[in-house]
Amino acid sequence: MRTRTLLLAVTLTTGLLTALPATTATAAPSGLAGDFNGDGHRDLAIAAPLATVGGKTGAGYVAVVYGTASGPDTTRRQIISQATDGIPGVPESSDHFGDRLTTGDLDDDGYTDLIVGVHAERIGSTDESGVLTVVWGGASGLRTATDLTAPLPDSRNELGWSVAAGDFDGDGVTDLAAANNAHPEVSVFQGPVSRTGKATALLPLYVHSETGISTDQLVAGDVTGDEAAELLVMGQQETSGGFRTRSVLYKGSADGLRPGGTLAGGYAAVVADVDKDGHGDIVTGNFMEKSTAEPNGGLGGAVTVTYGAPGGLSTRTPVRITQDTTGVPGTAEKNDRFGWSLSAGDTDGDGYADIAVGAAYEVIGSARQAGTVTVLRGSAAGLTGSGARSFSQDTTGVPGAVEAYDSFGHAVRLTDATGDGRAELVASAAGENTGDGAVWLLKSTTSGITATGSTSFGAATLGGPSADAWFGDVLAG
Repeated sequence: MRTRTLLLAVTLTTGLLTALPATTATAAPSGLAGDFNGDGHRDLAIAAPLATVGGKTGAGYVAVVYGTASGPDTTRRQIISQATDGIPGVPESSDHFGDRLTTGDLDDDGYTDLIVGVHAERIGSTDESGVLTVVWGGASGLRTATDLTAPLPDSRNELGWSVAAGDFDGDGVTDLAAANNAHPEVSVFQGPVSRTGKATALLPLYVHSETGISTDQLVAGDVTGDEAAELLVMGQQETSGGFRTRSVLYKGSADGLRPGGTLAGGYAAVVADVDKDGHGDIVTGNFMEKSTAEPNGGLGGAVTVTYGAPGGLSTRTPVRITQDTTGVPGTAEKNDRFGWSLSAGDTDGDGYADIAVGAAYEVIGSARQAGTVTVLRGSAAGLTGSGARSFSQDTTGVPGAVEAYDSFGHAVRLTDATGDGRAELVASAAGENTGDGAVWLLKSTTSGITATGSTSFGAATLGGPSADAWFGDVLAG
């Protein structure tokens, strides 16, 4: 049985880890995306979904590090799990709380909320599972939480397998899309969502249940430039030759999401304006080797850019980038898994979105699966290899040492926490210390991301369980 109470503590066992400065009573929240406490600095959520909580292996938790003018500050943090007072539910083995995250202002109060798709949560004594837990932002940070209770879809099937937030109907309020595991069904909850857990309605999502494409990943962003977000549904479709990765774009409109075309399949994606033409471009990552089933893969993986236009997908030929593309550091090698993770942000303040690409299985020296992160630059001509930079634990200035199976670049996040107009790089190595995990913070300059002054930390720094936690599996904010 899942319960709802006020969040009185924000750690696993001992209450508030650090007093968090609240915005003043007279100050309005920033309204900045990713700012949980409304102070004008973006914050960072870090999942540790395999952590043992309350003696339950794999129960999982989410650590939150709050942003400051100097960047994310590990002394200003919270640990949130189902053992935290006020978070619905109780820790159970293999719940993996935190392995599906997104953020958005669901109740339209100016503070960003954290949405956790607890897809493995069993519903009572039924065979169904899947709960959407919203941890509400406020002047003191993330302090209360509610499960989304209505309206709910007829079938759960691990509801929350993937989650994405965006204003899909263009009314100025954030909506929430949630997928079921390996099924075509996608539910779109219309905002605002009340703090009692009730959404305004379920928005129509035309056709997708009839496509036969499984829903593995949801990604939101404004491709058309009309301020209504589009929804990218990534999955696999069965064909006469077997399963094949496919992606379908649905265009936002006042009366729901409508089909907007198919494009490069993959396993990661982000929507960002890499050529600064006012339309979001869709960058997909396919870390698989190129094959009939994976036509958008490449030697060691590939990233494909499908450009946006007022009507949706541009007629411009998509651009494919690998580690063999001119200007991209390194060499494309089998099983590098370039494109394993993606994030977008303007790292140098020139107005073009840049893309961070994780290659979590990159071999460095004799160390297998050590991992790297490459930052590709946006430009008037689009995403390019020119000026690209690559970082690993072998890079001068980056803390740590290269070790096999660290998987540096397992998750990446470009985010401007400092508020200087340039995105810093957050990168995780979920396999660090044999699965404990760790996160790195790399600063930005007018010439882009730099290793100078970079720092790292693990779960223990934030006061959370660290053993086999897979800390850094997911980054959001």
